[in-house]
Amino acid sequence: MKQEQNETLDSIKDIKLFQAKNGYRFSVDALLLENFISAKRLEKGIELGTGSGIISILLAKRLKSTKIIAVEIQSNLAERAIRNVSLNSLDERIEILQKDIKDLKKIYPANKFDFVFSNPPFRKTTTGRLSIYEERAVARHEVEITLPDLIRTASYLIKHSGKFFLIYHPFRLAELISLLQKAKLEPKRMRFVHSKMGEEAKMVLIEAVKGSGTWLKIAHPLFIYEKGSEYTSELKKILSVP
Repeated sequence: MKQEQNETLDSIKDIKLFQAKNGYRFSVDALLLENFISAKRLEKGIELGTGSGIISILLAKRLKSTKIIAVEIQSNLAERAIRNVSLNSLDERIEILQKDIKDLKKIYPANKFDFVFSNPPFRKTTTGRLSIYEERAVARHEVEITLPDLIRTASYLIKHSGKFFLIYHPFRLAELISLLQKAKLEPKRMRFVHSKMGEEAKMVLIEAVKGSGTWLKIAHPLFIYEKGSEYTSELKKILSVP
């Protein structure tokens, strides 16, 4: 598998991954979301915005019977994700689809997937600093997809009682929960992610179920660092580092 000049070849957990040197590169958010996804009968899944493919690849490695469609609108990222899938010998389990998420209703019938997952952009284009690199800008800001579009699409694709997993920023949590409930996706499990104990949450992990009743479990918080730049024991376990 050929590595391009503008790429690095990286290893994380039990996979290898081509990444752009200066464009979009995965962060710990992707690993936290993959670790958060857990349920029985997750046989057919779809990822909305796969980037380099890291979450789908890690998930397919862990869930041996799962088949995944990984959707990516940016052609350069989709091409790289295809090579990453092949690099990890998962061509029969993961299909990379270069499409706009908003067009998926034209491609798939409703209620097709057991679960949907996404690490979507959380900044509106009027907030935050847009990256000079288009890959990063689209990954972090709502350039190509808005939160309402994402949630409507997820609800359309998920079967009744199917699950939607995502990681998002807490500053838009009230808006997120409102949109999920309007789309008949009821939040069932939530976990806040903090850099260190005593600091405010930097991310939130959410599992929502389509057509479910109203009840919500708040899991214990996840802390990334103990002292200085030392990872907590839980994060070390998630990252598979000693």
